[in-house]
Amino acid sequence: MLDHVSIGVADQSRSKTFYDAVLAPLGYSCLSEFPGSLGYGRDGVSLWILQTDRPVPADMASGLHFCFAAPNRNSVRAFHAAALAHGGDDNGEAGLRADYGDGYFAAFAIDPDGYRIEAYCSSDD
Repeated sequence: MLDHVSIGVADQSRSKTFYDAVLAPLGYSCLSEFPGSLGYGRDGVSLWILQTDRPVPADMASGLHFCFAAPNRNSVRAFHAAALAHGGDDNGEAGLRADYGDGYFAAFAIDPDGYRIEAYCSSDD
């Protein structure tokens, strides 16, 4: 349904360090980098990160979050570890979420600008 999503951040360099680290275990990389913008994806850009003077204020009660597809459980674990090691906050360690569905394995973090992010897979490995 969606072709891409764009988010605004306060510090492009900080966000690049963070997203390079958390998205690499999932098989995604920075495919486009210009002053003021970063584009992440696998075969094409699906996530744009834009430098802005007015990022959306973090709001844990908003329900807004971004979930990235992960190839396996180890990549979900690596995503979470990388988030914590690169300036993110824990919002739920890697594990099964039976209340979300059978085999739903996910980890949750908060990026340096307050965006809630998730990595998810349904594989057993």
